[in-house]
Amino acid sequence: MSGKGTGTGIEGARERRVDTGGVELCVAELGDTAHPTVVLLHGYPDSKEVWSDVARRLRDRFHVVLYDVRGHGRSTAPTPLRGGFTLEKLTDDFLAVADAVSPDAPVHLVGHDWGSVQGWEFATVARTKGRLASFTSVSGPSLDHLGHWIKDRIARPTPRRVGQLLGQGARSWYVWALHTPRLPEALWRGPLAGRWPEMLARMETLPPDAEAGYPTVSLPGDAAHGAWLYRDNVRARVRRPRTDAHAHVPVQLITPTGDIYLSERLYDDLDRWAPRLLRRTVTAKHWVPRSRPDQMASWITDFVTAQETARQGGAPARPSVGSGPYADRFGGRLVLVTGAASGIGRATALAFAEAGARVVAVDRDAAGAERTAELARLTGARDAWSECCDVSDEQAMEKLAARVTAEHGVVDVLVNNAGIGLAGTFLDTSVEDWRKVLDVNLWGVLHGCRIFGGRMAERGQGGHIVNTASAAAFQPTKSLTAYSTSKAAVLMLSECLRAELAGKGIGVTAICPGMVNTSITDTASFVGVSEEEQRRRREKATRLYGRRNYPPERVAEAILRAVAENRAVVPVTPEAHGLRFLSRFAPRLRGAIARIDPPL
Repeated sequence: MSGKGTGTGIEGARERRVDTGGVELCVAELGDTAHPTVVLLHGYPDSKEVWSDVARRLRDRFHVVLYDVRGHGRSTAPTPLRGGFTLEKLTDDFLAVADAVSPDAPVHLVGHDWGSVQGWEFATVARTKGRLASFTSVSGPSLDHLGHWIKDRIARPTPRRVGQLLGQGARSWYVWALHTPRLPEALWRGPLAGRWPEMLARMETLPPDAEAGYPTVSLPGDAAHGAWLYRDNVRARVRRPRTDAHAHVPVQLITPTGDIYLSERLYDDLDRWAPRLLRRTVTAKHWVPRSRPDQMASWITDFVTAQETARQGGAPARPSVGSGPYADRFGGRLVLVTGAASGIGRATALAFAEAGARVVAVDRDAAGAERTAELARLTGARDAWSECCDVSDEQAMEKLAARVTAEHGVVDVLVNNAGIGLAGTFLDTSVEDWRKVLDVNLWGVLHGCRIFGGRMAERGQGGHIVNTASAAAFQPTKSLTAYSTSKAAVLMLSECLRAELAGKGIGVTAICPGMVNTSITDTASFVGVSEEEQRRRREKATRLYGRRNYPPERVAEAILRAVAENRAVVPVTPEAHGLRFLSRFAPRLRGAIARIDPPL
């Protein structure tokens, strides 16, 4: 170990040099050395600066260590290059760094791309036992596991398995290109390096400030040297994979759903190799440390804290991730639901809570919102809070967004669910009635989309907006003029926003349920009738919806599925599907239905 310096490209980092087998590694450190040590390891063609945004978010909780892999950044390259990048030598480097920065305690490793490929080696070889406390893998499989994955599909071919094999083969074109002698080096030292930042920003939809300090001026040499990571390891390991490549530490797997280089199917068999495996899924492309640093930092913090608690004799080593089919998608995400005091809003908040999300329940009924938050905590949410707010009040919504952002962060999933019912013909509906229903059903959604969606867009790390419309958006009726108009407007707003925000990685969904057994019928207004008649119609509507008995929990399931699959328009109940079909393929019948007198 020798010297100190500056120029790491990571603000506030302390730099040191670590000698290992004739190679000097550049190591950067942030945070208090008394805290648990988290090592962030970069991939190809990166240097340690790819982790700078994540490191900045972790430095207050952990002793954060980053180092340039040999031949990258400010680390020196082995001589000769051939044979100098084997996984065995990379393991030597890791152990040298771990001994230098944390001699008395094991470290928590987080690897991306080739940093993850290396990490799998460190997590499965015997000589790292006791030096590694946990491993978080992002976009980089074990070469041994990959070799077995390929062999299994060749040995037992089915159409599905052959399709998986061919699909991954097509994604891996660059691996074979990097085996080409001299060509990769010539391209990277020539035109490719200069165009790489622009190409990466375009491919990954990076946030506006993600380019700061990355990539560094060493990129051409890093990429040229890094080609030997592939040449020294890939063919040998994939052809003759180890049979004892079982992880001896807890593993957190973070899989980006939009990774163009690696299929999600690569990890189907991973439980076989990692018995203490926690799966996470993030809506992102390959360079997750750059595109989703907030989410990465949150999951790393959650996972490492759980392992440290267990290592020190505390609770079992498993962070709060929820349960059910979407736990890997929503665990740790921040979800805000309006109209959450009852009905679809409460069911949706609880469904996200069960999946492990952090939930903010919003309603103008403060007691109902607090009850939802309490139930969410009991259901499985790591954190759940309540907020009292009238969504039709723009200033109140601005204050709510500022408060939520300051206390909990930028919302990942927004569910604009608050709404009111209003029945009656156009001529019986007063201007005040119109104003009341549009203020909540339309302007409430507009305020949510603009205020919270704007923060999502500024953050530049994606997100999702769900707007609750209605089957009434598909079908005109003379008895629901104002209500249907408000919901049709929400549907069109959602489709327009979806087109606009797609380039920012933000999905938008319009949920269109039909008759759902909620309390909306208890509070719906019937215009143009006496108070007594209004009470009678509410009671009749409540009985009708009760006999239909379609539970709000089914709508909540549809919402989680829609967000996970990034669907645009989602009819939920059978009648909603039917009315949408009529609106598209039977306009005359649709018009005839509109003129039918209501049964109430």
